[in-house]
Amino acid sequence: MKYATATEIDEKLKAHKDFFDTNTTKEVRYRITQLKNLKKSIKKYEKEIADALKKDLNKSFQEAYLTEISIVHQEIDYHIKNVREWAALKRVETPIHLLPSSSYLMTEPLGVALIVAPWNYPFQLLFNPLVGAISAGCCAMLKPSPFTVHISEVMDKIVKETFDPKLVSIVHGSKEENQLLFERRFDIIFFTGSPMLGKVVMKAAAEHLTPVILELGGKSPCIVDQSANLDKAAKRIAWSKTINAGQTCIAPDYLLVHEKVKDALLPKITKHWQEMFGNDPQKSEFYPRIVRTEALERLEGLMKHGKIVSGGKVDKENLYIEPTIIDEVQPDFPIMQEEIFGPILPVLTYKNLDEAVRFVKDREKPLALYFYGKESHGMDVFSKTSSGGGCINDGLMHIANHNLPFGGVGNSGMGAYHGEESFYAFSNRRGIVSSPSWPDLPFKYVPFKLFNLIKKII
Repeated sequence: MKYATATEIDEKLKAHKDFFDTNTTKEVRYRITQLKNLKKSIKKYEKEIADALKKDLNKSFQEAYLTEISIVHQEIDYHIKNVREWAALKRVETPIHLLPSSSYLMTEPLGVALIVAPWNYPFQLLFNPLVGAISAGCCAMLKPSPFTVHISEVMDKIVKETFDPKLVSIVHGSKEENQLLFERRFDIIFFTGSPMLGKVVMKAAAEHLTPVILELGGKSPCIVDQSANLDKAAKRIAWSKTINAGQTCIAPDYLLVHEKVKDALLPKITKHWQEMFGNDPQKSEFYPRIVRTEALERLEGLMKHGKIVSGGKVDKENLYIEPTIIDEVQPDFPIMQEEIFGPILPVLTYKNLDEAVRFVKDREKPLALYFYGKESHGMDVFSKTSSGGGCINDGLMHIANHNLPFGGVGNSGMGAYHGEESFYAFSNRRGIVSSPSWPDLPFKYVPFKLFNLIKKII
């Protein structure tokens, strides 16, 4: 792909700003048409999308559809159904001391959005935010990852065939091009990536006071209580850890298991991996690959501490790491110092839930938290900790509900999207009071007549 130059970025940004100023995108009918066109294009290129994801990450068609294509389809449908209601002028209650004025809530698009997507879910994480931007009435410049070139080529084709370039454009590049983008003045930046890069984005955005939505990551804990159904817990942990070979921002990053059930749980996780991928996952059509050599080498380095009790095979040439469990892990090991982003599951134990809660609270706030055990125990853990989201007795599934916001907190991000939250993520909500010319209430003017009476009212 040809990388963007500063001149090309400036030209596209100016075209977006000029087009936004025409107010065309503020027509809800126009937004709905764009969303319908996007859905048609995705259906048209469905096979090419899946084939590209296979080449880049070895995703099966089934996984590509479930974790990328279908999620964007559902988001589009949800916005088409609801955007008229969300965008409508809403009358709100006016307090007695402001009568006979009327009060309204008007929602307007922020303007031109920059959406920067990562490589792990390159299709979903570029187009899902775009749905929110279009729904809200924004123009958008899209920047996919340079590490997944095949899906980037397909997305480039979709964008250029579907949208007026004044509404939506796409640019390509690496770190240098990202820096060029972040130096420009957008009306909102939507960035998905690591906490380290999130700080770079936020620092750059501060130069223009540009609002940011940062979807970052972190070490999402998976707590397994004594009260858990171990068979179900093992199956769901095995699944949620190996979707996309663990290269998922909300994958369970480490197991925090009650010491009395650890020895029973770990073999069950291994058994479910074998049932899903066979005795040699490398031969399975359903097992993805690590994105590139540098990422694999980093993961290989994390496997040097602790006791490997399951898996451990690495094939660098084929970017393959076997699903792996590492026991006897200490909190100061390298694998516990950074987000893993791979099919490696370190295991720590606890004696009581208060200890587990303290362990989670002593670390950065994660993007997700998972608890397996009695729902009441899980709710207690959630009430005492903080995370972007999470599940009780399941993994990853909170991302699939469009009625729930998805986003991080603290080190794992800021802002949220999905469903209605996506619409508001790219919008400004304006409060408006409309007052008649008569009567003209005297108490607000100097010398504040009837002040003692008004004081009792307000």
